[in-house]
Amino acid sequence: MNFTRIEPKEYQERVDALRKIMAAKNIDMVIGFSNLLEIGIVRYYCGFAPVNESSAIIIPAEGEVTVCSGQASYDYCLLENKLEKSNIAILPEIGEVSGFEYNTEGQLDFEELFRRIKAQNPNIKRIGYIGRLIFPAIIKEKLKRVFDGAELVDFDDEHYDQRIIKSPAEIEVMKTNWDITTQMFETVVPQIEVGMTERYVGGLFEGEMMKLGAESYVQSFAPMVATGPVNSHISMCRNSLRKIEASEIINMAAGVSYEGYNGIICSPLVLGEIPQKIKDAVMCAYDALNYASDKMKPGVSCDVVLNAYTDYLTKYGYIDYCPYGSLHSTGMLECEAPTFTVENKRVIEENMAICIDAYFKGMEWGSFRIEDCYLITDKGAERMTKYNDRAIPKIFK
Repeated sequence: MNFTRIEPKEYQERVDALRKIMAAKNIDMVIGFSNLLEIGIVRYYCGFAPVNESSAIIIPAEGEVTVCSGQASYDYCLLENKLEKSNIAILPEIGEVSGFEYNTEGQLDFEELFRRIKAQNPNIKRIGYIGRLIFPAIIKEKLKRVFDGAELVDFDDEHYDQRIIKSPAEIEVMKTNWDITTQMFETVVPQIEVGMTERYVGGLFEGEMMKLGAESYVQSFAPMVATGPVNSHISMCRNSLRKIEASEIINMAAGVSYEGYNGIICSPLVLGEIPQKIKDAVMCAYDALNYASDKMKPGVSCDVVLNAYTDYLTKYGYIDYCPYGSLHSTGMLECEAPTFTVENKRVIEENMAICIDAYFKGMEWGSFRIEDCYLITDKGAERMTKYNDRAIPKIFK
């Protein structure tokens, strides 16, 4: 296993690249906010992601960057922040418990922090903010109060566009992630037995990923093991104490986070004798996934890929069980913006990392998903999570 990391200089390069975008759009300052749902915004620019708190980063057009931590994660921030030209502020608004009061030397609130920044940068007129779905009202109100009259600009699209093309270092880190994810499935699946609970199997996945060197499970959900004709219909779930039975569908979704980057595999399984109707559906989904992914090449519009997938399912009679054909970016989140849709016709480019999945939902015996991670090379899409390609034909054909 090649345990690579992102070097500190790359984080400064990302800040410099953002500042070029800011200059082109007349933005004087950007503030990004992260919580445990979207932990990657702040981490992308400085390497710091708190354990049990939120975080923020303030990037002026020039001068020092401010990395914002709660009290509990401050020492970790000192260790993980990779930006040399930055300072760290402790702020109660992003602490581990809402409304909790700390008596910490050096602590200030966001209003005071913004006043200090304004004193150093009195001509801030346009402020970009990142995290439109999660940005706290309390911080935004203090931002408006201090920078009275400044225009607030949604900067999410610019941020996620910056993340979509992966650097050589990011690709190496993601390859480690994909290798861990693949080995995890290859080790855990043969251990699954009739009578195990969903939670027990989920624990097997979590234990194995840590043995292999993962930082955590994929952002931001634990391994999901949904079994049988009822539970398997649930797309996102918490595992239950239901026991696995023979000849029923097991819908597994598990991934890992390594150095802040994420990968996932979704895969079906049946223990014991496999009913022919399950075999037929799984092999159709697998073949449709391969048919569509073969069309993922640089310069190809994503609607070509998505329409190929749905056309394949229509041809073989499974289109009514297809709630969607999913094609999305992956990186610091397992599923991150921007997404690819028939409507937006986003063009696939080299060095994108993309997940594609075949989701069959609503059959009388259950539902399942096949999902893998792909790297877009100059020749096309390379499947980077290898388990499904090795296991599904062997199990279901």
